[in-house]
Amino acid sequence: MSSKDNNNNGEEFVSEPIKPVAGTFEPASMTRGEPGLPGRFIWRDKEYAVADVLEVWKELGLCKSGGPEKYLRKHWFKILTGNGLIMTIYFERQPRAKSQNKMRWWLYTVIGKEEEDE
Repeated sequence: MSSKDNNNNGEEFVSEPIKPVAGTFEPASMTRGEPGLPGRFIWRDKEYAVADVLEVWKELGLCKSGGPEKYLRKHWFKILTGNGLIMTIYFERQPRAKSQNKMRWWLYTVIGKEEEDE
């Protein structure tokens, strides 16, 4: 279920898994041990293309066993899609649960109204 945030930019909170299209991953980041941003992905049975990457950042978290170490938890990407939406997506380094092992890419927010199909 999604809801509108209280801001004026029309950002919609989504928090749903997305399915990357095989063979569309960006290989350069994968050579550095980072997830390759998919060039295309499926959300709610519709395929979206990444037209531009607007922002990239990483999220660190404390050691789950209580130690002082910090570990990389998520890779975030703010993207522009081919049909004019601005989406914030992220990759989880560790799945939330074994049952969600294949659900590592998530759509966090969407801004904008879809233009005509690509």
